[in-house]
Amino acid sequence: MDTSLDAARRMDAADPLSDLRERFHLPADDLYMDGNSLGLLSADAEAALERAVDQWRDLAIRGWTDADPDWFSYGERLGARLAPLVGARREEVVVANSTTVNIHTLVGTFYDRDRGSKVVVDALDFPTDHYAIRAQLRSRGVDPDEALRVVDSRDGRTVATEDVLAAIDDDVGMVFLPSVLYRSGQLFDVETITEAAHDAGALAGFDLAHSVGVVPHALSDSDVDFAVWCHYKYLNAGPGAVAGLYVNDRHFGATPALAGWWGNDKQTQFDMAMTYDPAPHAGAFQIGTVPVLAAAPLDGALDVLADAGGVEAAREKSLALTDYLIDLVDERLPECSVGTPRTHEERGGHVAVEHPEADRVSAALRDAGVVVDYRPPNVVRVCPAPLYTRFVDVWEVVFRLQEILDERRYEAYPASSGVT
Repeated sequence: MDTSLDAARRMDAADPLSDLRERFHLPADDLYMDGNSLGLLSADAEAALERAVDQWRDLAIRGWTDADPDWFSYGERLGARLAPLVGARREEVVVANSTTVNIHTLVGTFYDRDRGSKVVVDALDFPTDHYAIRAQLRSRGVDPDEALRVVDSRDGRTVATEDVLAAIDDDVGMVFLPSVLYRSGQLFDVETITEAAHDAGALAGFDLAHSVGVVPHALSDSDVDFAVWCHYKYLNAGPGAVAGLYVNDRHFGATPALAGWWGNDKQTQFDMAMTYDPAPHAGAFQIGTVPVLAAAPLDGALDVLADAGGVEAAREKSLALTDYLIDLVDERLPECSVGTPRTHEERGGHVAVEHPEADRVSAALRDAGVVVDYRPPNVVRVCPAPLYTRFVDVWEVVFRLQEILDERRYEAYPASSGVT
């Protein structure tokens, strides 16, 4: 690939998504490369939030029925909008709760020792996944150290699919993995893992937090049992935005482990019966009342992605941006290595740039106007989010990183004591 600045300018000129950048509030003096942690605010998300605030002011309690869109069905309506992004039927998706709460309720609902006592996870998971699974196992009197079958990494970066498959046997009742590893950006083969789980009589669940909005999924066609995700990364719905979940329609009717009034069938919800009547779709897994002000920005943010041409268009540009970034690192940063798989089939939306002093390098980059994050022990995560990042931005990031390394500016910074 031509890694020159002129090549970057040509790619930007030919980019069909280039106009979307104007719809985002971009940091004035920074190159923002942290969209895999928190996406930027769009004018569309801002307007949707302001509309919800106006409805609250003008309609008060009538907003539940008279707002446009009405608040009462907010979670189900947004779920229907999200369904194409994850390859699901509209009734299989709902916006509800937080990601960790959704792991609790779905694992708690579907874990069944009679199916198999073991739960397959991996050693490089985001910690909250393990926290929630362990808590659910303990609540059933199961020792997590005995029940969790942890698939190790061979290189500290990635987890081999063949190792995951080898861990699935007749003792396994559930497989729960991320779609993308949060450090390295490795993308798992969801379909193959799901098929192996089902062949063993187990259920397959996934945490899509680091892929939803930048990687197309086919959850229904792949027969995945359940999935969870957040909306504040590539979908740009704001800090603490309400999360999403998917439940395969063959599981409709299951009573959620964390049942709540908002998951009651809408037709009988105001009967106020003391016996729970779960909604006949994924909406049953809503627990508390939909937080309208935390959900509204997602409504506007989805408009941007729709105008981009959907997640497939975002994926195409994301791969082009990360291809360019990887080639630049290879060519210009001999002190660094790329910890992210290079094949498109195994790569999510960010690139792990590895350096022995990654914590100090990350701090120096931030002071040089490049917003990235550090993940121990040696990863600078760089995310050129496709809806608002240009190819010239990627070139400039690598140029500034090269200066920091060549001049050893990072040596002026103390080692950090934790994740930033």
